[in-house]
Amino acid sequence: MHPSPPDPGWLAPLTGAQISDADFARLGAFIESVCGIQVAAGKKIMLEGRLRRRLRQLGLDNFSDYTNRVLAGGDEAEVRLMIDEISTNKTDFFRESHHFDYLTTQALPALLRESGGQRLVRIWSAACSSGEEPFTLAMVLSEAALVSPGLSFQILASDISTEMLSRARAATYDAVTVEPVPLALRQKYLLRRRDGTPQVRVVPTLRDRVRFRRLNLMDSDYALGPPLEAIFCRNVFIYFSRRLQSEILDRFVSNLVPGGYLFLGHSESINGFDVALTQVAPTVYCKVDVKRRRK
Repeated sequence: MHPSPPDPGWLAPLTGAQISDADFARLGAFIESVCGIQVAAGKKIMLEGRLRRRLRQLGLDNFSDYTNRVLAGGDEAEVRLMIDEISTNKTDFFRESHHFDYLTTQALPALLRESGGQRLVRIWSAACSSGEEPFTLAMVLSEAALVSPGLSFQILASDISTEMLSRARAATYDAVTVEPVPLALRQKYLLRRRDGTPQVRVVPTLRDRVRFRRLNLMDSDYALGPPLEAIFCRNVFIYFSRRLQSEILDRFVSNLVPGGYLFLGHSESINGFDVALTQVAPTVYCKVDVKRRRK
């Protein structure tokens, strides 16, 4: 029995490449310094698996050379590609749907009452991954604007991964991905392909409402412009140390209007942090007006 010939058009598998404890520690510390993601000791095999493709594409046969290359500095493109590989990008349309219910039934009415019924609502989807969250926001806000004519909105969506941002900008999804979207909204806001391919694309009117940009939550200044009415940053804090969580929370609060809202993931909270936020619903927080509180 003769061995099968190599499969043309495919790279040979990388064999024998394992990361040493020393290189794992060096690379883990560097990753945390760049994007805040903690790579715990139990994630060594995961890190190996995710970065093997980079070694293969660079023609390297060991992790020591790769670690030295990344840590040497001067190769920002490779650092970004590494972050793309290690980022966790789990997301869905209408994920944790109670947040969107609270936004439309509680938060938006409160914001509109405060401004006399006329308001531009600016919402930031931080760590937006492949775009399902900001486009969900665009759908529910578009529907809310139909019953509140004084409501207008803008959505900023950001992520550290250039690959995820590219997918998000394309706004194209497999049909199975959009199953959580209510049927009426699917029919209204998603376009089917004419060739019958099981994919859909978000309609242009919604795509125009979302602005995408690369942003690192570790940055000291997010340069977001005027304060926001709401920030969605869900299932991201769990990857940061408590020190970084505190620093990022402070920056979030400084970028919210008084009475603005912060939405976190189901396993996250601000308990123990000294920030001007009060809980108004499970994993939903409202910025306290400090001047009013002092009176």
